[in-house]
Amino acid sequence: MQDVVKAEGAVMLGSRLKRLAERLQAGAERIAADCGLPTQPSQMPLLTALHRHGPLGVGEAVDLLGISQPAVTRILARLVEIGLAETSRDDRDQRTRTIALTAQGRAVMEQATTMLWPRLRAAVAELCDIDALLAQIDAIETALAARPLDQRPRGGLRILRFSDDLAHHFHRINAQWIAEMYSLEPTDLDVLENPRERIIDPGGDILFVEDPELGIVGTCGLQKTGERQFELTKMGVLPEARGRKAGEFLLHAMIDRAFALGCDRLYLLSNAKGAAGVHLYEKAGFVHDAGIMEQFGRRYARTNVAMRYRGP
Repeated sequence: MQDVVKAEGAVMLGSRLKRLAERLQAGAERIAADCGLPTQPSQMPLLTALHRHGPLGVGEAVDLLGISQPAVTRILARLVEIGLAETSRDDRDQRTRTIALTAQGRAVMEQATTMLWPRLRAAVAELCDIDALLAQIDAIETALAARPLDQRPRGGLRILRFSDDLAHHFHRINAQWIAEMYSLEPTDLDVLENPRERIIDPGGDILFVEDPELGIVGTCGLQKTGERQFELTKMGVLPEARGRKAGEFLLHAMIDRAFALGCDRLYLLSNAKGAAGVHLYEKAGFVHDAGIMEQFGRRYARTNVAMRYRGP
């Protein structure tokens, strides 16, 4: 059967990295046992911090390791229990605890640096270009510290589903760009003025992209035109939102939505005058298709580009 976590790509990145970490840690635990070490992989970062920096306060350990205080406290309790670490109170402030390695803890770290770490380095070097991987991890951690995942993409763009309360945005955004570039045709007006009747009720959908600063800045429809067949239609993004990748974000959401609705054939109609849009479609996996043009392109006087989705 298909590996679901692998197949979903970026959507499951956190789960896949967690799975990878569990496999790496399980292997490291077996190597540590083979080296005669009584430690678990989860304990090694705190032991290493004490080995490198000497006695530390709990807060200092939290900062050095980049994990929560409860996690440090939990690991510390186990290290004290097995005799590798000890704590003491600061004479000047009894609320402050200092953590240090015991003599046994120092011996364990000497054994780890001599026997365990060389094996781990060599083992990981067989798996990947470790310098390149660590550089990428550094870049991701730095970027997430600056702006967490929930504030991305582009400051927190998000997708909204169609509701009658949002229908006027579908009309407003599309009427604006169509009127600026071409002219509104009767078919345009019919769809824009009756989105529920023309798109939603027959089995299609309409999505919107919302910017946290600008509000709803883009929209696009999926019009069902046959059994398992959809037209990607009426996609527009407001000029003030261009450069924020709102169109690209919305387009990929629409492609995902089409296949969630059971789509086997996804196509679109456009005009070469909108070169930026055509390039965006090509980048997303749409290809020019003469058959689509012949079958559907005559519906609009302005249509001179017809494309079918083939995948990235």
